[in-house]
Amino acid sequence: MSHAEADHDTRRSRQWLAGEARGAGVDRDRLLELGAAMAALTAAAAEREPVALASAPVGVDPGTPIAKPLPPELLRPLDTNAEMHWTALAGQGYVVPNDRFFVRNHTETPRLDADTWRLRLFGTGLRDAPTRDAAVEFSLDELRRLPAEESDALLECAGNGRRFFTEQQGEPAPGVAWGLGGVGVARWRGVRLGTVLRLAGLRDDAVDVMPEGLDPDFVTGGINLGRVRRPLPIAKALDDVLLAYEMNGEPLPADHGFPVRVVVPGWIGISSIKWVGPVEVSTTPLFSPWNTRFYRMFGPGHPAEGTVLGAQPVKSAFELAWDARVPAGAEVLLHGRSWSGNGPIDRVEVDTGDGWRPADLVAADRGGAWQRWTARWRPPAPGRFTLRARATDTTGTTQPDRAAPNTLAYLFDAVVHHPVTAH
Repeated sequence: MSHAEADHDTRRSRQWLAGEARGAGVDRDRLLELGAAMAALTAAAAEREPVALASAPVGVDPGTPIAKPLPPELLRPLDTNAEMHWTALAGQGYVVPNDRFFVRNHTETPRLDADTWRLRLFGTGLRDAPTRDAAVEFSLDELRRLPAEESDALLECAGNGRRFFTEQQGEPAPGVAWGLGGVGVARWRGVRLGTVLRLAGLRDDAVDVMPEGLDPDFVTGGINLGRVRRPLPIAKALDDVLLAYEMNGEPLPADHGFPVRVVVPGWIGISSIKWVGPVEVSTTPLFSPWNTRFYRMFGPGHPAEGTVLGAQPVKSAFELAWDARVPAGAEVLLHGRSWSGNGPIDRVEVDTGDGWRPADLVAADRGGAWQRWTARWRPPAPGRFTLRARATDTTGTTQPDRAAPNTLAYLFDAVVHHPVTAH
């Protein structure tokens, strides 16, 4: 089976809707009703402030969902989340430092004890089919004694850029109003998930692996959906998925998955489960609310049950304050970064008001998770200007002028209009 996210989810969607896949907390009839509910939500949001789909999760103190400090020059709080300011990357290197890496929480950051934490693997996909209550266990020390690997991987929230559906396109966008700061590259260190699966007794006929977080249960619409979890096909799990215990050379910070998280390169951020504890390995297909109710495309052009999310699209961002002030008549060196879930960036163009021209790419980044670039600009006179950047990846995909709408406002990929004032 292909380990591409879209291929996997398309196949699993058919199996699940046909009753051939297991998914605790998922109701097929309710999902089919959800398409109509999404249309109603879109109409309502057009007449009032955009609303979140989920009510406040049970047990969350709105003042303390995130453990690390949130300096206003680095991060912007968004409910239980925190968005990185792009100005915080000015002068930084390829990876995003831990103190300014974005935070995406469904509920709140749990405080876990590394000494008592255990990775617990169970299910029919393992030899002798251990149960959840009698799982194959690994401590953090045992994982650290296994062969370690490092990987520079990009994580991005599927809602990154959501606010621009409304601001640039005039379309309702319920949910967390991310700008472009729900993304980051870090250097992750840990052990391959495939290594641990084989040590746990992986069967040849296993088809799905579902990591589950140890954060509090997620409650929405009065329904407890349990802990955040999302399945992976065995092909992907054995390919490049990491059980990471370090981030940028340090033990994982609490907000980023301490003591161990999953890192799934190339897939949307929800797949990289934080604070991983239980891991189900199954010989039958698995599903969860996080690829049925959420993280699907609903709305015009999509079926009632929704369309699965594919790879993250191409995006670009300036390392510049929103509505920044720059000196008129003086040369300004613009910095930015571009990325794509389909593959490395091939080229970047910048428009400062006089047409598109090539940006200069940082050679060391070629073929990497994202691409840094620069462009020189001399504002001709005082006044308001709009900066634009667009990238093309190695598949030939270029950022469009307008993003295709969808009810939950996922995967915004249009060229962003960045305002500046020359003075």
